Amino acid sequence: MEGARSFMTSTVDPQAVGRRAAEILDLVRCCEDYERLEGSSLQYPDCWATFTGYPIIARWDLARDAAALFEEGLRVLCLKAAVYELSGGDETAAELVVSAPVDEMVHAILAQYTLCVRMTRRLGMTFVHMTDRERFGYRTGGYTHDCYLAAGWGEPNPRYWIDGQETARRLEILDRRYASIGIRDAGRRHDIDFDRQVA
Repeated sequence: MEGARSFMTSTVDPQAVGRRAAEILDLVRCCEDYERLEGSSLQYPDCWATFTGYPIIARWDLARDAAALFEEGLRVLCLKAAVYELSGGDETAAELVVSAPVDEMVHAILAQYTLCVRMTRRLGMTFVHMTDRERFGYRTGGYTHDCYLAAGWGEPNPRYWIDGQETARRLEILDRRYASIGIRDAGRRHDIDFDRQVA
């Protein structure tokens, strides 16, 4: 759960983070590469998606959900960039706790590596994301939620911002469904033999 380990996110004022994140988001949207970043990120799920990120969204539909998730993923990157800047470059503090589907879209955006590097250099800021700093267990009312609200974006969309306990419940359901067709360990292994035809 958020706050279970001694991370430094609470040392950066959520109001300051929110204000700066909103400014960064405006800068990103005005950047000449923004439209390409959005279009490329929305194509990415066709190339790769996990079994445990987007699928925990009820009645997930890429065509319907991708644009809204792109917005959430970009907001998260701006929040992280704000924490990173305001904390004097503290990478651990900047690795905010987010919902699994939103985190998956963050990966899709960052997969547009060339564009992200060019944009962040041009704008003088840093997109932060490191797997060894990543934490799960997002919860409404936690630090990330406070920063999001302070940015003036309203309440995070509960369709995508799924609390840690509900995420665990949905993952159990998915795991049982996956197992019924031979997919094990949340997609990390399977029993499918491609030399045999499956009806």
